[in-house]
Amino acid sequence: MGGDYPSKPMSLYATIWDASSWATNGGKYKVNYEYAPFTSEFKDLVLDGCAIDPIQKFPNSTACSETDTWLESRDYAVITPKSRSAMRRFRQRYMYYSYCYDNVRYPITPPECAVDSNEKQRFRNTGRLRFGGSHRKQARMERARRKRRSRAAAVSDDQTDM
Repeated sequence: MGGDYPSKPMSLYATIWDASSWATNGGKYKVNYEYAPFTSEFKDLVLDGCAIDPIQKFPNSTACSETDTWLESRDYAVITPKSRSAMRRFRQRYMYYSYCYDNVRYPITPPECAVDSNEKQRFRNTGRLRFGGSHRKQARMERARRKRRSRAAAVSDDQTDM
């Protein structure tokens, strides 16, 4: 890419799509388009990749082999065991939905997903966690709700005893 634009500024085009109908508790939180247009600024952005014909839906597999080899030799192409362990802990602690395990919405696993059989056991067919809650705040709210119900039940039992 650097050879194609030696001194000219490049532009980046991105699309923001509205996933609020399914990504935010079944549409509980909607996108506020009053803040549009959404803009981003990038400084010192470096894109490493292979230039392809944008009309081709699937690029020729050999067209980028040289670039792929170069990219795979870069430091960021390899994850260390320490980083992999940190990512695994992060996913176990904070990930409560994965479209990779959502067989209801995606009967065929998307090609970019690397399915981990141990991780998959933690999720339902909807991609949500089987057990263990979701966000900690929601778990705290649920505990508080149960506590209020048990107090209310205890008060009503006391009143019926009178």
